[in-house]
Amino acid sequence: MRKEQSTNYENRQKIIAACPISYTLSLIEGRWKPMILHQLFSGISRYSEIKKAISIITERMLTAELKELELRGMIHRKSHEEAMLKVEYGLTERGESLRPVFQQLWQWGKSDRTTSAAFTKS
Repeated sequence: MRKEQSTNYENRQKIIAACPISYTLSLIEGRWKPMILHQLFSGISRYSEIKKAISIITERMLTAELKELELRGMIHRKSHEEAMLKVEYGLTERGESLRPVFQQLWQWGKSDRTTSAAFTKS
């Protein structure tokens, strides 16, 4: 939790307001959000399917990240009345609109990882 009165927080808010890239990154920042969104690009998934796909995430962290993504309007959560434990997650239109951004980031990261490996070996 960040102190909303701190200079650091205020500067962050100014940067997010001034820079569209910083704004976008603020919506998907964190260790797990990109992986969760990437999983949901494949289609609607149940909680257990997301957990299985990202096996190293704790249940507490997965729940927290899913809630944050839902609050940010990136994903939707659907509970099925007939089965109390059946909950599915899917991308909203806003979340789906990130697909080309993620594809570009994926390609850049894949390419750069190969290229930068040559620089780190020297």
